[in-house]
Amino acid sequence: MGDEFDSPWKEVIEGYFGQFLHFYFPQVFAEVDWNQPYLFLDKELLAVARDAEIGTRHVDKLARVTRRDGSSEWIYLHLEVQGAPQEKFAERMFVYHYRLYDRYRQPIVSLALLTDDRASWRPDTFGYDVCGCQLRLHFPVAKLIDWIGTDERLADSRNPFAFITRVHLNTRSTRNKLADRYATKRQLLLDLRRYGWEKQVVLDLYRILDSMMHLPDDMEREFWGDVLTVEENEQMTYVTSFERIGFGRGFDKGLMEGELRVFQRVLGKKFGELPPWVEQRLEGAQEADLLAWTDAVLTADSLEAVFGAPDF
Repeated sequence: MGDEFDSPWKEVIEGYFGQFLHFYFPQVFAEVDWNQPYLFLDKELLAVARDAEIGTRHVDKLARVTRRDGSSEWIYLHLEVQGAPQEKFAERMFVYHYRLYDRYRQPIVSLALLTDDRASWRPDTFGYDVCGCQLRLHFPVAKLIDWIGTDERLADSRNPFAFITRVHLNTRSTRNKLADRYATKRQLLLDLRRYGWEKQVVLDLYRILDSMMHLPDDMEREFWGDVLTVEENEQMTYVTSFERIGFGRGFDKGLMEGELRVFQRVLGKKFGELPPWVEQRLEGAQEADLLAWTDAVLTADSLEAVFGAPDF
């Protein structure tokens, strides 16, 4: 299916860092003074990684935060999101840890979120004990598959990362099961209405859902036509389906043709047989036209309210 995980995780961690720590690493969350600003240090982490590459990097973040108890002005949180088992993963965590400490001379907190499917792979320690010389790094680990079987509890949580955990787990469990994926993606999308989140949060999570849980183009068009109908029936005004289809994809000719067919179906269901002047408008449609029309159709009570007055 070509499902995408790394980019959505990176994006959502940056946007909702506090909620991320609260959900997966609550002990760390409790140590941070969230009344103070925090800073992501991606360039600094890239410099360290360039000099100490061990294995394939997936999603990694470095954040400078203020500790709640005031015992240290700053602490540095190094986070790795690892999507596949890797023999030298714990060693890489150690190398990054000591290189970051050498750079900042401040406490470094190393964290790992493991998003793979292998239950037995849980690296959380690196060290050795040789000739009386001992070294040990133990770092907190969260494993996504530990949430398998807790869908009801996840669905009841208002933390965005409970929703993202559901999306990630369901994406993996529906791989090569297209009918199940269609139904699951539809339900997850509709579930977003229940939480009372601000519009931007809903838009961000829409994007994560669509980025992770891919469908073939024909099913995708059917899916968004289905969702558009639900939006119209239930007056969901967060975002139109065609705006969502456009996120990160752009509009090519083939996709436009499919979207026009879906839009015609929605118009016919709501207003009945379409007159010739509407057909002419649709034949000359551009991307901006579709976006405007699908915004309008959610609340329109006539074709004129969608397209404006006829040209005759």
